[in-house]
Amino acid sequence: MFFDLIKKRRSIRKFKEKMIEEEKIELLKQAMLLTPSSKGRNPWEFILVDQRELLIKLSESKPHGSAFLAHTPLAIVVIANPNRSDVWIEDTSIATTYILLAAEALELGACWIQIRKRKYSDTIDAEEYIKNLLSIPGDRRILSMVGIGYPDENKMPRKEEDLEYNRVFFNQFGNYERISKKETI
Repeated sequence: MFFDLIKKRRSIRKFKEKMIEEEKIELLKQAMLLTPSSKGRNPWEFILVDQRELLIKLSESKPHGSAFLAHTPLAIVVIANPNRSDVWIEDTSIATTYILLAAEALELGACWIQIRKRKYSDTIDAEEYIKNLLSIPGDRRILSMVGIGYPDENKMPRKEEDLEYNRVFFNQFGNYERISKKETI
């Protein structure tokens, strides 16, 4: 069930030394390509990386948050063609979320790595570093990468009692009470 899946899904950064089966990679590819996008423009593109040398280099793409890729069996680089859509950030964010949920459904662990607006060094940003490394055309943009593998760490599912219901309002900011159902559409 969907709600069990989203409660259970957590960011996993430690993986077993076990390759992901081709059937699961095919299902991940399907999930990516089933991602909705604004006006059906599908500005997203993906590079699946499973070569250890490239994973190690990708793990160095920014000073914090990507190092675990050196020890993961698979990374997915989420790319956009901004010429196809002015909301490519939103569309590739949805695609990244689909990847995370598909991985969880396949009993794999995964973690989002933010690339857009992150630095590789003082002189080059993470996006440019990855473009050079993976021969990505200059007009493309990189939103994120996702490291995926069999989890080698256990994280507790989120608890309903920890949800911040004080951040949800009805009809106006600050209004926590819903009006009578008879008064709604």
